[in-house]
Parts: sequence; C-alpha cells; structure tokens
Amino acid sequence: MLPDNKPITTEVQFQAGIVEDHNDISFHEKESHSYASVIIVNYNSRNHLARCIESLSSMTNAKIFVVDNASSDGSADYIELEYPDVQLIRSQTNLGFAQGCNQGAKSADSEYLAFLNPDTLVEEDWLEALIKALNTHPDACLATSQILQMDQPDRISACGNDIHISGLTLGRGMGQKRDSYPKVEEITAISGASFCIRSKYFNQIGGFDQDFFLYMEDTDLSLRMRLVGHRCLYVPQSVVYHDYKLNINPRKTFYQERNRYLMLLKSYRWLTLLILLPVLLLAEVVTWGFVLLRDRNHAGNKLQAYLWILNYRSEIIRKRVQTQQLRRVKDRDLLIPSSFRLAFEQTGEGVLTWIAHIVFDPLFYIQKQIALLLIWW
Repeated sequence: MLPDNKPITTEVQFQAGIVEDHNDISFHEKESHSYASVIIVNYNSRNHLARCIESLSSMTNAKIFVVDNASSDGSADYIELEYPDVQLIRSQTNLGFAQGCNQGAKSADSEYLAFLNPDTLVEEDWLEALIKALNTHPDACLATSQILQMDQPDRISACGNDIHISGLTLGRGMGQKRDSYPKVEEITAISGASFCIRSKYFNQIGGFDQDFFLYMEDTDLSLRMRLVGHRCLYVPQSVVYHDYKLNINPRKTFYQERNRYLMLLKSYRWLTLLILLPVLLLAEVVTWGFVLLRDRNHAGNKLQAYLWILNYRSEIIRKRVQTQQLRRVKDRDLLIPSSFRLAFEQTGEGVLTWIAHIVFDPLFYIQKQIALLLIWW
C-alpha cells in the first residue's frame, strides 16, 4: 500500500492528452484494434476472480485485462495458469484502484473500456447494453450498470451514485427493489464496480486521478467528465451482481474524506466553494457524527485528512489549475442535479436514522436553494 503522506502527483497535461506521474503512464491517442477491453483490478481476491471471469466467457471481440496489485494470495499465478487468454498485468506494489485501472487502460487498444470489480458476476450482454446506451446518447461518455446484491439479487447495490451537494457520495438506490429504476437515465456519477467509457474520452481526461488510491475515484472521474460537458448514464439492461458488504476498514474515513476535499477543491470555482461553506460545515457535523458513532477507534483519520490537504496545498492548487482548464460547464449546472438528501439508512436503521433525516434534510435543502440563488456561473 502506498504511504498516506506520499506527495500528490501532477494529474494531466490536459491539452496534450498525456498524464504524467511517478510511474510514467501516458494516455496518448492511439488506434483502437479491438472492440472493447474489460479491466479488472485485483488485490487478494482470488476467491472471487474465477467466478467473475467465468461470467465473462460469453463475450466476443473483447479482451480481459487483470491488473494484480501485488496480491499475496497467489491471484496472479492462478490467473496465469488457469486463464492464459486473460491479459495479466503484474504490479510490484499495491497501486490502489485508481492507478491500477490506469495501468490496465494503458495496455488496452480498444474503442471502449469497461471497468469491473473482481467480486462481481455479470449477466450476458451486460457490456453490449452499456455500449448501446453510449452509442444512442452521443453526449454521454460514461455508462454504469444496474448493480444488484449477490446474496439478495432482488435488491439493489447501486444504480449509479448520488453526489450530495457537499460532495458526499452514496450508492443510488441501495437496498431498494431491483425494478425501482427501470429506465435509462442521467445520473450524477457512475459506480466504479461496473461502468463503460469510450477510451478516447478516458485518455483525453487523463484517466482516474491516481492520488485517490481508494474510494471516491469514480465520483471524481464522473465530475470531471461532467465538467467537460459529457453526461453519465445509468443503464438497467446491464445487470451485474456484486458481493458487497458495507464495512469500515481502519483507513476508510481518511481516504473518503481526503478524497472528497480534494475533488471539491479541484472542481469548483473559489467563489462557489465560499458560498457552499455552510453546506460543507454542516456536512462536517454529519461526518463527525458518523465517525464518533460508528468509527470512534479511528477518529484520528478525520484529522489526518485535514492535515493531508493542508500539507499538500501547493500541489492541490496545481492540480486544480489543470482541472479548471477542462471546464466547459458552469458550476450551477453541476450543482442543480446534486442531492440535498443523504441516505442515512445505508449506514444503519433505527431512531437515529429517522432523526437524522428530520434534522438534516430540511437544512441541506434550504442551503442548496440559497446556493443556487447566488451561483449563476
């Protein structure tokens, strides 16, 4: 795992379409030779990999890439032995999800890139449905699947993600019935568990922000694509089953909060962030409440997220300048579809969830309306 205090890297030479980083990954425009590439980033997921790859066996004219992030469970050797047709990319260190995806994309030469978690199963034609949606809606560049819970296939894991006005992001529809979102529709962010993008757009924007390492990288990619003027789509005809359980690992709060701050600082104008300050402060009340109730033993992670942003402020400014060079859309247009309601029930049921909705939903709603009255750029 990369150290938490590693320097932030220069994200993209945007106008040249090249990303520069410590591993010298370059996203040059290149000719596409295959129709699609499916990229799976693996870290100690050997127990899931075979099931996932077998579910992809019906695909034609598509290559499968597995990027192994220095797994210790024999995943890479297993893939090399049992699935010789899979393109295996071995990393000597754990690059994290974002950089692992970029490594896979660098090796691919296809028109479309599809990213899939190793703990998933796909239904036949899941990829074709995503590609069809992108072809039907040429102003869209990202399409994500209807992701269902593997142990409860009649229940949703995520139908895309909802970006809250504070930048907090939760799975859209988690726990609801699988037919709750039956139509192709625009969403604020895709789910990194299963989505597809034209490789030219991925290359153009420099891929994932590799400094995110883990969590929020799919939200950041979606927001940057929307900043360019592209749309994100949810495609219910593309069905994926995800073996997902909500868990709180020791560093989750650090990565989620650090990455949320980094995403906001890169994406919005300074005056927008100033006007959103009451929203962001209220979000701090919510996140601190969650940490103290559910993750008290690792409460220091929240403070470390603040310190990381402070320590790397000059590098963040450089990254922000590069991101703003992409801008084709007003901040107002990014904020209008954002949610004012947080799905507190995704972190637990009970009286506290009910109270949280009663207290915070109206406050965020009012603050969003005030912000939209002021933000016209």
